[in-house]
Amino acid sequence: MKQLISIIAIILMAITSAQAKGDIKTDTFSVDGNCDMCKKRIENAAYIIGVKRADWNKADHKIVVVYNSAKTNVEAIQQSIAKAGHNTPLYEAKEADYEKLPKCCHYKTEECHH
Repeated sequence: MKQLISIIAIILMAITSAQAKGDIKTDTFSVDGNCDMCKKRIENAAYIIGVKRADWNKADHKIVVVYNSAKTNVEAIQQSIAKAGHNTPLYEAKEADYEKLPKCCHYKTEECHH
């Protein structure tokens, strides 16, 4: 009987583990920004619960996020980035959040000198 319970427990753990791996998704979307300071801020804002990796490319203004869809979604990630002051396809940063950015990070002016 103990062996049967152990086998069932192992099977259930294996099924749960396989389902969790199936929830990992990768998405790419644009994020407005200028410089390395923006990169750090954008990536930090993207790291909400469930996000495994976030990498923003300064050259093409695209971020690649890898996340567990059982814990978060692309909308929540974009909302967090917008709250940090950077526009995304789904959410525009509030003017107050944008104004908190350092002057070199004001991407609407496109005047970053580093």
